[in-house]
Amino acid sequence: MNRIIKIILSDILKNKIVLVYTLILAILSWSSFTLEDNSSKGLLTILNVILFTVPLVSILFATIYLYNSSEFIELLLSQPIKRVKIWMSLFLGLSSSMAVAFFIGAGIPLLIYAPNTVGMMMIIIGCIISIVFVALAFLSSILTRDKAKGIGIAIMTWLFFALLFDGMVLFLLFQLSEYPIEKAMVGISAFNPIDLARIQILLQLDVSAMMGYTGAIFKDFFGTTIGLIISFMLLCLWAIVPFFVSLFKFKNKDL
Repeated sequence: MNRIIKIILSDILKNKIVLVYTLILAILSWSSFTLEDNSSKGLLTILNVILFTVPLVSILFATIYLYNSSEFIELLLSQPIKRVKIWMSLFLGLSSSMAVAFFIGAGIPLLIYAPNTVGMMMIIIGCIISIVFVALAFLSSILTRDKAKGIGIAIMTWLFFALLFDGMVLFLLFQLSEYPIEKAMVGISAFNPIDLARIQILLQLDVSAMMGYTGAIFKDFFGTTIGLIISFMLLCLWAIVPFFVSLFKFKNKDL
């Protein structure tokens, strides 16, 4: 299993897409801190990168990589290697490379310019979000053998969580404004990993105006400490559940 992971990591480094991604993150992060007069503005800029850029790159790169590695996967399947080890090795290789890329690109500037709880929280959340959307990429790629459809599913998944979800929540709130549905909104916010990431970081920043309606309700009902723990656990589930669903499908799929 370790040998397969090493092969995947070396192949990803040769791809150079991850290196370009790391460089872009580094440019955005360093410029955010050096061009602003205080670190708070830089943190908000990096927050937008974590909520939009990191998920998009993670899910797209992982999906395309899996489709391009179909022949390599079939070669591994012809060997006396369990399918679970193959799929887990692919996941560990891809998720670790995306998490390390985020840490090098955005984590190091955060450690230098924001060596506090907020900075550490943003590094942790950025790495987890990378892993979550790699897991969603595994699920997207196993649903269909058609590369175009798989990439389309990945893009629609990111679009739904990044943009459409909050719009649907606001529409629901306007339509049911006469009913006490605040507690239901807290439960609905758990169905979006990007919202959970936003809540965790902004609970530390205490910038409630940027949290969105779902995040504000989450804070009001659970408070800083409890809301942080619950949202962190839910975010971890977003990484675990899609991967194991894709693993189950991979084990039973005829390739």
